[in-house]
Amino acid sequence: MQAAVVTVGDELLAGDTVNTNATWLCTELTARGVSVERVTTVPDRVADIARVVNEYHAEYDAVVVTGGLGPTHDDVTMEAVAAAFGRSLERSEDAAEWLAANSGYSAADLVEGTTDLPAGSQMLPNEEGVAPGAVIGTVYVLPGVPDEMKTMFGQIADEFAGEQTHVRFVRTSEPESSLIGRFTSLQEAFDVTVGSYPGDHVRVKLAGADEATVEAAAAWLEARVEGIEEAETG
Repeated sequence: MQAAVVTVGDELLAGDTVNTNATWLCTELTARGVSVERVTTVPDRVADIARVVNEYHAEYDAVVVTGGLGPTHDDVTMEAVAAAFGRSLERSEDAAEWLAANSGYSAADLVEGTTDLPAGSQMLPNEEGVAPGAVIGTVYVLPGVPDEMKTMFGQIADEFAGEQTHVRFVRTSEPESSLIGRFTSLQEAFDVTVGSYPGDHVRVKLAGADEATVEAAAAWLEARVEGIEEAETG
């Protein structure tokens, strides 16, 4: 399963807010065997959101959109997703009823537009807030508030699945550039992917579908690099 993550918000692009939602979603999706192919941040503009959602919906098995839900002037994500599908926004009776029954909000308490969702979409209740999410085909629209987003993702998490990937990390004090030849030999001997991440030391990430192969590759590399610290499993 291949997926794309779209985060919405001018504040993300301006650097006013750290985009923790993207990192969290990628971690959760990857843990479920989903290959995250794109992470894109777009401004609070209907045309930009609609264009990206339309493109990714055609290209990937699932699209997770987070941010820009609610009735305020810059909450335009639902309008944009509706536009991407050529649908109108309609008041969701399911959302209004759920809020009245579970959050104590009556229709009179809600700001106009709070329960507007793309026509024909499935409502996702917001158990931590007010603004509901929605599912339209394989596009999942979640709030931007992290606690709300995480809780709502839990409602749909079982819909994301793929081939389990096993991961091992190997650490070394050697410079990244000196490891290239050994990486080539490693991949010739084992069916694994290799990533290297420099910092205070180099972390080498080995990943593959077969756990025994990944473990063997890690042991092979550990025997051929210097300054190995205790390996970590991820």
